[in-house]
Amino acid sequence: MQSLKIGNVAIRNNLIMAPMAGVTDIFFRDIVWRHGAGLTVSEMVSAKSIVYGNKNTIRLMENRDYIRPWSIQFFGHEPDVLAGAIRRLDDDFPQVEYDIVDINMGCPMPKIVKNGEGAALMTNPVLAGQLIEAAVRASYRPVTVKIRKGFTASTVNAVEMAKVAQESGASAIAVHGRTRDQYYAGVADWDIIREVKQAVTIPVIGNGDIFTPQAAQECLNKTACDGLMIARGAMGNPWLFSRIIGLVETGEVPPPPTNEQIIATAIDHLHAVAASTARIEEMRKHISWYTKGMYGSADIRRRVNRASTAHEMESIIGGTIT
Repeated sequence: MQSLKIGNVAIRNNLIMAPMAGVTDIFFRDIVWRHGAGLTVSEMVSAKSIVYGNKNTIRLMENRDYIRPWSIQFFGHEPDVLAGAIRRLDDDFPQVEYDIVDINMGCPMPKIVKNGEGAALMTNPVLAGQLIEAAVRASYRPVTVKIRKGFTASTVNAVEMAKVAQESGASAIAVHGRTRDQYYAGVADWDIIREVKQAVTIPVIGNGDIFTPQAAQECLNKTACDGLMIARGAMGNPWLFSRIIGLVETGEVPPPPTNEQIIATAIDHLHAVAASTARIEEMRKHISWYTKGMYGSADIRRRVNRASTAHEMESIIGGTIT
């Protein structure tokens, strides 16, 4: 499997687990790492909340020592605040160890966009460049950026944004082949990823519609991108990473996991959450993803959504293997 280097950070392969709010917590990152992800990324964290020392925000940046390298994804729209957040982590929270600074310029959610953050930065390349420059000055770590195809279909500017990112000092750029207006609907445009790859010399990471090993291989071939960022395809399906690696290395698609393997992983995930201070209710969505497509999955989802303890959840999913 092809390795990847971002700045001075060597990554064991070129498969990255995308940051997803409410999903890519420490437990989820642990599981995808064990299944072959080369790089994991935190849930996006507010630069302003870090400056204020918000305890809940600091918890989002907990990590296992062995899950390295990994990125923290920041969001914000003020260059000085972003730089201040990076410096405060280094000065006041030395327990937060990480390897790459990532800046979110692709989140489509209204509450983020209305503040001029996330995908709203696609409409302001000058400010985007200033944010990147501020992060580069504030950190000794490489800085990466995640963008979209554009804000709307009539304002596609991923190539321009990629050039701005490179000129501002970014070490890599991830491109989601959808506009902000699309959210997660429709088909991801891999052609725009290829166009970005042809326009810059820093590593380009392709993102969007990577749900199968075959899709991963097709995206790599079609775009010539340096790596892939996998998002929704890994929800309840961490085996996607190992199966992509298997296809690339052998030319054959490894078999999907058995129901027994899926349930065993779901229970491991459940136990890890139960042993922590995290809310066990967070496991409801993960169990729904793990059991999707199994016999009686709708009933499992209904029962799990009413369960309030780890014991109840384990009893429900432990009897689903057929």
